[in-house]
Amino acid sequence: MASSHSSSPVPQSNSSDAFFKKEMDATKCFRPVQSLPDVCPKEPTGNVGDPSNLCDSPSLVVDQHRWTIYHSKVNLPAALNDPRLAKRESDFFTKTWGVDFVDTEVTPSFYLPQITKEHFALYQQEITPREKVRERCKNICIPKDTFDRTLLHTHDKSRTDLEQVPKIFMKPDFALEDSLTFNAVLPWSHFSTAGGKGNRDAASSKLLQEKLSHYLDIVEVNIAHQISLRSEAFFHAMTSQHEMQDYLRKTSQAVKLLREKISKIDKVMCEGSLRVLRLSLTRNNCIKAYNKLKLMATVHQTQPTVQLLLSTSEFVGALDLIATTQEVLQQELQGIHSFRHLGSQLCELEKLIDKMMIAEFSTYARNDLNRPLEDDCQILEEERLVSLVFGLLKQRKLNFYEIYGDEMIITAKNIIKQCVVNTVSQIEEIDTEVVVKLADQMRMMNFPQWFDLLKSIFSKFTIFLKRIKATLNTIHSVVFLVLDKNQKTRDLEDTLQKNSAKDSTVDTEVAYLTHEGMFISDAFSEGDLPPVAADTTSQRNTSPNSEPCSSDSVSEPECTTDSSSSKEQTSSSVTPGGVEMMISDDMKLTDLELVRLANNIQELLYNASDVCHDRSVKFLMARAKDGFLEKLNSNEFVALSRLMEGFILDTEQICGRKSMSLRGALQSQANRFVNRFHEERKTKLSLLLDNERWKQAEVPAEFQDLVDSVSDGRISLPEKKPAATEERKPTEFLIVEGQKYATVGTVLLLIRIILEYCQCVDNIPSITTDMLTRLSDLLKYFNSRSCQLVLGAGALQVVGLKTITTKNLALSSRCLQLIVHYIPIIRAHFEARLQPKQFSMLRHFDHIMKDYHDHIAEISAKLVAIMDSLFDKLLSKYEVKAPVPSACFRNICKQMAKMHEAIYDLLPEEQTQMLFLRINASYKLHLKRQLAHLNVVNDGGPLNGLVTSDVAFYTGNLQALKGLKNLDLNMAEIWEQKR
Repeated sequence: MASSHSSSPVPQSNSSDAFFKKEMDATKCFRPVQSLPDVCPKEPTGNVGDPSNLCDSPSLVVDQHRWTIYHSKVNLPAALNDPRLAKRESDFFTKTWGVDFVDTEVTPSFYLPQITKEHFALYQQEITPREKVRERCKNICIPKDTFDRTLLHTHDKSRTDLEQVPKIFMKPDFALEDSLTFNAVLPWSHFSTAGGKGNRDAASSKLLQEKLSHYLDIVEVNIAHQISLRSEAFFHAMTSQHEMQDYLRKTSQAVKLLREKISKIDKVMCEGSLRVLRLSLTRNNCIKAYNKLKLMATVHQTQPTVQLLLSTSEFVGALDLIATTQEVLQQELQGIHSFRHLGSQLCELEKLIDKMMIAEFSTYARNDLNRPLEDDCQILEEERLVSLVFGLLKQRKLNFYEIYGDEMIITAKNIIKQCVVNTVSQIEEIDTEVVVKLADQMRMMNFPQWFDLLKSIFSKFTIFLKRIKATLNTIHSVVFLVLDKNQKTRDLEDTLQKNSAKDSTVDTEVAYLTHEGMFISDAFSEGDLPPVAADTTSQRNTSPNSEPCSSDSVSEPECTTDSSSSKEQTSSSVTPGGVEMMISDDMKLTDLELVRLANNIQELLYNASDVCHDRSVKFLMARAKDGFLEKLNSNEFVALSRLMEGFILDTEQICGRKSMSLRGALQSQANRFVNRFHEERKTKLSLLLDNERWKQAEVPAEFQDLVDSVSDGRISLPEKKPAATEERKPTEFLIVEGQKYATVGTVLLLIRIILEYCQCVDNIPSITTDMLTRLSDLLKYFNSRSCQLVLGAGALQVVGLKTITTKNLALSSRCLQLIVHYIPIIRAHFEARLQPKQFSMLRHFDHIMKDYHDHIAEISAKLVAIMDSLFDKLLSKYEVKAPVPSACFRNICKQMAKMHEAIYDLLPEEQTQMLFLRINASYKLHLKRQLAHLNVVNDGGPLNGLVTSDVAFYTGNLQALKGLKNLDLNMAEIWEQKR
């Protein structure tokens, strides 16, 4: 064992990897080296002391003194002292960073204060008493340095000894049953039975036995050492064990006594109270189970109740019941196996109700729109309509108005078809068997029949629109009631939120007091009630089939559960028709959706008006295919126009918006009527002018009445008076505002035509601009054509007149003056009916007025020119000689008398005087020229006396004419003025 202590079979190392060697290539080493040395050496081949007799394999006996790489050691100071350096490094910095490192003095920082011993004075004063207390405690306590030092020394020595034991024995999983472990500890390969090796095997086994005995001694010594070190603690623990057992025995007796006392207290004081609480809890559980069963019974009756409600068209009630049942199934009856399919069944039932409501609403719309169109505009079954609308809104079927719109279009078609059928059936002239199509049957009607049919259609459409408006107003009111309910709900929530914020402090105090002051009696009273009875926040309506609670079994609060009520609040509202409605809070519609729906409903009313107008337009176009409307006379078309205008105004008043289709069709027909109206009258005027002989015509009494009807600038055709017993005779002149107008028959008819134009404007205001243009064209045509016929002498070829007389010219001028008199009245009439932006069209009347005045002036000039040519012809032959008056002046006076006779009855006296003044001026000019040619001067001689006598004869005859007595002739101008 001594030899075993002196050397170690394996080189020792402080590292944990001492038993592991790095594997090396066999070709690079002189001899093989094992990764782990064998515990037992192989058998020697010869003398033990002769190394040459041993094999090359390693052996613990032979190799224990051989040098290996693990025996290499380096002295740390020798490694640090580098002989190549010129001098030793003075400190760590030069050693690390080289000889070039130079110590420099660090400049004191300006930011750090200078620390002296005075700064630690206060700390020393505080720590000195503490140090003294520590020293006293140190002296009182047993010093452990000696014991610790001894223990440390012993520990180090034990550790050194234990390191000699191979670590394989220290492994926690060490077991000789393992073949690898057994072969590592007892290498049987070293023990061979071959001959000649017995001595070597005996030596190896002996060495192995000594090694194992040495390891055992080391372990036993260390165990004995550890026991000796802890012997005091062991004996102390044994002593404490006896004391502990005494304490446990006493404690057990005390616990047993305490349990007996507690058992007595439990029987006397607690067992009865706990039993009461247990029975109370059992009672509450029974109540809950009873209510749950009753709720299940109610839910079980949901489907029959829904079917009963659907049979009476109570869709809203059925939907509310389904929603409540669904909520109960999800909250309070969740997980009930018997109701596992009820939720899906209710969903399918809800889908079925959706289809039923849509079909019911379609049926309602059909019945409402197809009932007999009478003056009664009451809503059909308003309660049913309100219920349907609420149900559709509840299910978010917001496109239900489209169903009503489709039925509305179909009904509008049927109204026209039914009216045509009813009218055709009353007309015997139409054979419905021969003429099958309704359009062809309608085209066979005359205007009165067709007009009555159109009037009937318009009256039906008016009632139709009133009914639609009443129905849509009810739907509209329902939508707005829901919208108002949403607004009130939001306001209420805001108010509650504000109140809760104000009462938060009070609520906190109450909660604190409740938490701190809860007594058993309070808990007991709360336990009597179901949880929902105490919950006052949820308020629902009881299900329709919930049975009333019996007063003898359970009180009313105990019967109230969340399942028997619904979360939505309901409020009562009244529609414009007086139907009371219950609005629930579960209408999950936003304000935007409701407003959009209300707008769509209002738009549906506008569409109804458009549909009626469109169908009316198609009806008109069907009748107008054969040119029927264009062949109407003015009275018929005016009646048609007034009927259509009245219908348009009625629809605008009902629906509140203008529909342009019928108005456009009326405007189109009015334009065609205006064109035909104008062409007919222009053609008539042209024929009248082509046959006019330009002679004064008698004025019938009806034309005088026609002129008299135009009073105070207002134009209106007089009503036809019944034939009197004594017919009024025609008059020679037309009296207009006290003036006499001699006219031709064409002008009388032209005045009537002009008044017809104005009357059409009154009857059909939409054609005002077209009529103004056509009337301007007519007046221009009359002016130009009359000028061609009279001034241009076109009547000679057209009518066959021999010549255009002065009487023809004067009559034409007077006719033009009559038209000029009415032009301002016509202009004012049109101006009152034009829009301000259309006033520029009135310039046509100003141009016409100028053209007519120019024409009148040309006629006056023509009359003067006629007399001027006569004067030139007669006075050029005038000779101053006897007898007096001369023949020339007698002819001149004769022609002047004829002229006066021709125009005096036709033209007013003022115009006659002005005309003769112009003729007299022409006469004086020609006479002056002739006297100058004859060298007759105003010298009082004989020639002068003859001329003066002739002039006096001319003056006397001219002033003797009717209306020319006071005419200033100024005959002195015939003489040359003396210079």
